[in-house]
Amino acid sequence: MQKIILKNGLIAGLAVSIFMVCSMAYVYNSEHAEGSMLIGYVSMLAAFSFVFIGIKNYRDKVADGKITFFTAFKIGIAISAIASLMYVIAWGIEYHFFMPDFLDKYILSEIEKLQKLNLPTAELDAKIKEIEQSRGLYDNVFSFAGITFAEIFPVGLLVTIISSLILKNNKSA
Repeated sequence: MQKIILKNGLIAGLAVSIFMVCSMAYVYNSEHAEGSMLIGYVSMLAAFSFVFIGIKNYRDKVADGKITFFTAFKIGIAISAIASLMYVIAWGIEYHFFMPDFLDKYILSEIEKLQKLNLPTAELDAKIKEIEQSRGLYDNVFSFAGITFAEIFPVGLLVTIISSLILKNNKSA
């Protein structure tokens, strides 16, 4: 089980990390972020296909075609955790060493979007203050890691639940 988890977790983590690094580098250098969130989540779903593959491999090759929801869930959640951890590490390296002003550019872009909405001054000021206060979350390594992990892990959890429900088979093969 551990070999299947490690193999599929590393492949999923590598896939999602490479895609994230490349797409973030593109967004950072071109400043064209439109659609990048959708593309990011699609790449996460594609990478998390290895959750399904890992569970299915275990069921078919190790467990003689039988697997409970709980066993499938354990395998899937472990694969998701490995991939998510790799994603956090990749973004941490990219952000801190190659894009240290990414957050400044992002905040400026969000403020410019707000200013175009012609909001009342008090509401605009409140929203800008809220955005500016969020900057501190990226200054702490633990909140940085938590925010980044929370970006990806729920996708892996969802894929794990769906894969476990599809692949569970308690009957004899």
